[in-house]
Amino acid sequence: MYASFDGKTAIVTGGASGIGLACLQVLAQEGARVVCLDKSLPDAAALPKGTRFAEIDVCDRAAMEELAGTLAGEGLAADYLVNCAGIVQSPHRPAELTSEVFRRVLSVDLEGTFNACAVFGTQMAERRAGSIVNIASVAGMRSMPLHSYSPAKAGVISLTECLAAEWGRAGVRVNTISPGYTLTAALQSQIDLGNRDPKRLADNTCLGEIIRPDDIASAVVFLLSEKASMITGINLPVDAGWLAAGSWHTFGGVRDSAS
Repeated sequence: MYASFDGKTAIVTGGASGIGLACLQVLAQEGARVVCLDKSLPDAAALPKGTRFAEIDVCDRAAMEELAGTLAGEGLAADYLVNCAGIVQSPHRPAELTSEVFRRVLSVDLEGTFNACAVFGTQMAERRAGSIVNIASVAGMRSMPLHSYSPAKAGVISLTECLAAEWGRAGVRVNTISPGYTLTAALQSQIDLGNRDPKRLADNTCLGEIIRPDDIASAVVFLLSEKASMITGINLPVDAGWLAAGSWHTFGGVRDSAS
């Protein structure tokens, strides 16, 4: 479907699980050579055949620069970059949110995204070609009791716009996808802790669904591809209509299809 990926290198941070793993799998199916960057070791059986894995903390800029040089020496300079690495937080009142948690979420979710963009995006700009998709969240677009995660994801959305303007004339496109509630291991852990109610999550969308990682991966591949060649600097929510349904809560919620 997307011939532009044949033989090209796609790097995915946070690729060991969840949305990142789904992106790796779809990109590999489209013919890309995929590189998985993650702090956690992946399940080798889940990775596409031929995946190059590198264990790295996205917060470590120097390590990211060293790795980029190593990969380029192996003929794996980035043509595409997907920034999925991130951590979540439990909802807390401000007084209960420790400085350590606040800083760690910002460091991984925002600074980690910037580090990967700065390193691999600069390579793309030097070669005058490339495409980046950063994973933010609808949490970065609305008020939530997530006083570190929401600002971090809002920062990713803003960062994307800045980098799209920075590198646009160098042939590099930069876009954001903001997933709604997506059934990853991270969300499942919040459900298991009682911090999220899956029925409520689904009921508060237009479509009445919880999103799957593959739904996000499909949108990522489109934005990376030549079919989106005139799209840059945008934030695309993939949220089953969660944003659109919000104002209906005042009227009792989205109508059931049978009513």
